[in-house]
Amino acid sequence: MDPGGWKVRWNERLARLARERGDWLDLTVAEASRDAARRAPDRVLLVDGEREVTAGEIWEQARALAGWFREQGLVAGDVVSFQLPNWWEAAVVNIAAAALGLVANPIVPINRDAEVLHMLNAASSRVMFVPGQFRSFDYLAMMDRLASRLDAPPVTVLVRAQAPGRLSLAAITQDAVPIADVVPVNPDAVKLLMYTSGTTGTPKGVLHSHNTINADAVKMRAALALTANDRIFSPSPVTHVSGYLWALNMPFVGDVPAVMLDVWEPTKALDLMRRHGCTFSVGATPFLRELLAVAQQEGERLPALCNYMCGGASVPPSLIYAAAEQFSHCIPWRTFGATEAPTMTCGPASRSRLKEAAETDGRLHGAEVKIVDLDTGLPVAAEAEGEILVREPSMALGYASWADTVEAYDADGFFRMGDLGRLVAGELLICTGRKKDLIIRAGENISAKEIEDVLMQAPAIAEVAVVSMPSARTGEAICAFVIPANGAEVALTDLAKLIAEAGLAKQKTPEHIELMDDLPRTASGKVKKDALRELARAKASAL
Repeated sequence: MDPGGWKVRWNERLARLARERGDWLDLTVAEASRDAARRAPDRVLLVDGEREVTAGEIWEQARALAGWFREQGLVAGDVVSFQLPNWWEAAVVNIAAAALGLVANPIVPINRDAEVLHMLNAASSRVMFVPGQFRSFDYLAMMDRLASRLDAPPVTVLVRAQAPGRLSLAAITQDAVPIADVVPVNPDAVKLLMYTSGTTGTPKGVLHSHNTINADAVKMRAALALTANDRIFSPSPVTHVSGYLWALNMPFVGDVPAVMLDVWEPTKALDLMRRHGCTFSVGATPFLRELLAVAQQEGERLPALCNYMCGGASVPPSLIYAAAEQFSHCIPWRTFGATEAPTMTCGPASRSRLKEAAETDGRLHGAEVKIVDLDTGLPVAAEAEGEILVREPSMALGYASWADTVEAYDADGFFRMGDLGRLVAGELLICTGRKKDLIIRAGENISAKEIEDVLMQAPAIAEVAVVSMPSARTGEAICAFVIPANGAEVALTDLAKLIAEAGLAKQKTPEHIELMDDLPRTASGKVKKDALRELARAKASAL
């Protein structure tokens, strides 16, 4: 049993092989931060917009915060949550937590009362770091609203904000007694609790150890031949797995500095990449599309950029080809992975293989994949379609719910991705669809059922089915097929109001509505979501 009481799925054979191959470093991000500060305290490891932050500054701030955690009585296994934008302080919280063996729980800033209430209660979080206000939303007011509804309200700490009688990170790190050094931590203990939407509508808490989450940095640094002279541009939220890996982990574990942006603005992004000579970038489809549009307008080639890893939403081949044409030294490529099994694939090493980069989801790297029949669970014939299962060193230890964990892995320890696909030439993965009923909007997993459950509470709605709809801006949009009750009138504005009143993130608001007399169904009466997705695709192409 983990120090925090988490029940994890342990694979002794995988652990042994991961250590033998050097995939598991038996190192925490706090130890990596400390060592970086000792080697070169003035070296810039994070760029937060216009703010450059050094290894020494980050470590000193983290030491002070860890000292305050200790003063509050936090012990190994306790959970510390943060709902922060792409600010360098998120790295301080993450490192301070690791220094004492605490579990970091990043929460994406788009989440609102309903999601945050569930996550904090499920995690039994001890401390919650939030901005006062960010992008017109008042996070402190939300925490005040939730206080009476939480089983044990965490201590709320404001970041880049102050309020009478409230704790602030700036005051804590100024006044606390810093720890002298990191405490001994079991690198196989749970280090990260990251919630991702499940098909049931209830977010699932993914559990990673220090070793499993660091294994992604180990393999990707090697795969891309990254060095201390490279620069990462990572606009993805640091509370999302891709942003976490590349902005909060890689700069310390991999010694590759990262440039962040807290509010996505493609013109500013292009300027930052140009000024800092970023050689690698990662981002979902909308980021690449908008960056490319601005670069084309300005005639900017970004000559330093060598790789752009694109995923998290459907990536049209045409976007990869267009990016390769504009960024003349870059290999843009599609990738495949999940919070539970990050970065399973890599792009080609040469621009001569752009077809592979654009028309497949990458070459397997450090991941063992099998494609199985949906009904029998047996491996399919070569290059045939089936469900994608994976086993790799950076695979999660399971979920916070043991029932979810048992369901997610097969008898051989392979994780069920919930996606359909096929393997070409034994190593090129092509994802062909999803077994899961999820919508991936701008790189964020959104549960269709969660939205349906809210909309069905409206008296004006007799039945509703929510599916993904192609979107040029976000990859996928949310389309609601609605059967009105007793001839009632239902409009998009009504759906938006229902989502807002339920306390869900604004991003879960349907962007298209189709009023129906009935829904396509199977012989047993189950709604045929595949037929609705086809209809949504046709509607999108006609818009």
